[in-house]
Amino acid sequence: MKKLLSLFAVIFVVFSLTAPLFAVKADSSDEEFRVGMEAGYPPFNWTQKTAANGAVKIDGSNQYANGYDVQISKKIADKLGKKLVIVKTKWDGLLPALTSGKIDAIIAGMSPTAERRKEIDFSQNYYTSQLVVVVKKDSKYADATSLANLSGAKITGQQGTFHYNLISQIPDVKQEPAMGDFSAMRVALEAGTIDGYVGERPEGLTAEMKNSKFKMLSFADGSGFVTNPEDTQTAVGMRKGDKSLTIVNEVLASISQAEQISIMDEMVALQEQPDEKVGFWGQVTNILKDNGSDFVQAAGMTLFISILGTFIGTFIGLLIGVFRTTKKSANRVAAIIQTIVGWIINVYVEVFRGTPMIVQAMVIYYGSAQFLGISMDKTLAALIIVSINTGAYMSEIVRGGIFAVDKGQFEAASALGMNHSQTMVKIVLPQVIRNILPATGNEFVINIKDTSVLNVISITELFFQGNTVAQQNYQYFQTFTIIATIYFILTFTITRILRFVEKKLDSDDFTTGANQMQLKDAADALGGEK
Repeated sequence: MKKLLSLFAVIFVVFSLTAPLFAVKADSSDEEFRVGMEAGYPPFNWTQKTAANGAVKIDGSNQYANGYDVQISKKIADKLGKKLVIVKTKWDGLLPALTSGKIDAIIAGMSPTAERRKEIDFSQNYYTSQLVVVVKKDSKYADATSLANLSGAKITGQQGTFHYNLISQIPDVKQEPAMGDFSAMRVALEAGTIDGYVGERPEGLTAEMKNSKFKMLSFADGSGFVTNPEDTQTAVGMRKGDKSLTIVNEVLASISQAEQISIMDEMVALQEQPDEKVGFWGQVTNILKDNGSDFVQAAGMTLFISILGTFIGTFIGLLIGVFRTTKKSANRVAAIIQTIVGWIINVYVEVFRGTPMIVQAMVIYYGSAQFLGISMDKTLAALIIVSINTGAYMSEIVRGGIFAVDKGQFEAASALGMNHSQTMVKIVLPQVIRNILPATGNEFVINIKDTSVLNVISITELFFQGNTVAQQNYQYFQTFTIIATIYFILTFTITRILRFVEKKLDSDDFTTGANQMQLKDAADALGGEK
């Protein structure tokens, strides 16, 4: 028991000492121009493995971003005299990342809508898109030449974009719920759960090129979507009052429409067509050959966060469990403090058990920077999120484990002259830890899977890496078959290790030894009291 508690203490101390190494720091500097984008919306922006064709390395990653947005970003950074840093960010996280200071600009094919202008400033237009609908080539809507021909179709669009709001212009349309990104929409389209999605012409061309099952529908004037000019324009988003906006506009004004088209055509031409002659398992094998090392690194990050988060969370749960079973102090001041701390703990437990981890991630990572001025490293933020979330659940598990211990043992310990701390450490907690081990293992397995929600703060864990690869090759089912297999291997292995530990703890030799140690410690404690 002493060794186990020492292990928890060492992990907690190591985490406390190494936290500064993750650098709680300001993300922006005078020498860098930090640009946020999905790096998964070709040909505007995508992720690749090398710096070929003018790609720029993604911050905190060994991968590179390229695309029309990247090329525009390079021109702006050169004019500003700063180093361009690409920060890969989920679409939903772009605005909070900008307003919280994590990035200096959004250059991600974003339209300067009236709603967004309330939050941030926009530059002048740097590309004008034509809206299209992407459908399956063998569907009954493949020959549609107007919105009326899409009557009755199940159509969706990306969440948080004006595309989705335009779907209602299609007569008798079955408007499906908005999806988080174009990757999800492409998967849904190929699976047949939707009949099409609204996008922009460059993305439609890329989708058609990457997947021979897809077809892009474009419409003549008067037959397509009715939009405001600002909806189809693409602009650079910057924080309110940013003085660099003037320079950004100067750069964009110097890029002629002919040059815009030339850059976009070049980016579209860079899209590689997949080899469809290779079967499903052949494609899986090729993905493993090309991206196996990336998956291993991502799995390592997943394990690192889940292991450390589970240990720290369990330690937090043990501390809270012990505190909650402590008798009310006879000293009035101490009793008041004890009550206040108890209220704080109750609020902590209820809040973190009652809200999704994905929401906690957004609030802690972006909210701490925006409202408290604390800009922390995303890996440190991920560890904090998983640890305190796990701690809230483990506190209830520990509380149940303590209540499961027979009250007679508390009375016997008291009769031996033990105080509350001695009773907990020498008698109760050894039994509690054994009792809660299955629940702790279950929490560990849950954490391995739940690290996937940390992709909202751009942690390069297993799901994030799988999504990145799928955005490159458009082979979603093949890629996520690999990801699912890796998750299964991780959870299956951890489950088997924990069951082995449980059997070891349940063995007669171990139990006898543990009981002898408890009796010896109790006798020593009694002797100490005398």
